[in-house]
Amino acid sequence: MRLAYRFAIASDKITADGVEVTGFPDLARRYRVSSVPKTVVGEGGEFVGAQGESALLDHVLKAALPGPAATDA
Repeated sequence: MRLAYRFAIASDKITADGVEVTGFPDLARRYRVSSVPKTVVGEGGEFVGAQGESALLDHVLKAALPGPAATDA
């Protein structure tokens, strides 16, 4: 979460929210959270496990692309 928050502070085009899914089961179902940490980027990008800054940046940049390329992993 700290890394996602840093990205959000650096750009007004990025927002970051941290959610404790045990308190929000509807969100856990919506985003298919079965293990944590899970990061959801945009509407189609997601990954499970801790990732470094470059990996998160790759996901953010892909999510920013227009069209179907944004959801390609």
